[in-house]
Amino acid sequence: QVQLVESGGGLVQAGGSLRLSCTASGRTVTRYAMGWFRQAPGKEREFVAAISRSGDSTYDTDSVKGRFTISRDNAKNTVYLQMNSLKPEDTAVYYCALVRSGVAGQDASRYDYWGQGTLVTVSS
Repeated sequence: QVQLVESGGGLVQAGGSLRLSCTASGRTVTRYAMGWFRQAPGKEREFVAAISRSGDSTYDTDSVKGRFTISRDNAKNTVYLQMNSLKPEDTAVYYCALVRSGVAGQDASRYDYWGQGTLVTVSS
């Protein structure tokens, strides 16, 4: 069993930055691809970014390109999402998730474990 715990959310003004962390316990995440998703009020959960097991390969959605960066520190069992130039439309609960087999991607149904989420609020 794997437990994922996100942290780092909060209230920030537009143009500001936040770094989210997702720390895993129960099993090392070194062997697993991981991703970040978000869900804004009244909207469906959407893919944000994903990273390979080694961290050599990353992928993110168009709306965050050039602003968000996903990375991982396998020694710390942690995945990060650095968010810069935040916009009010980035306001959402952000979730990290883990894929037990295969590559991480945009399809939420492929992910096997999810964190409880951390709220990011961007004020205008």
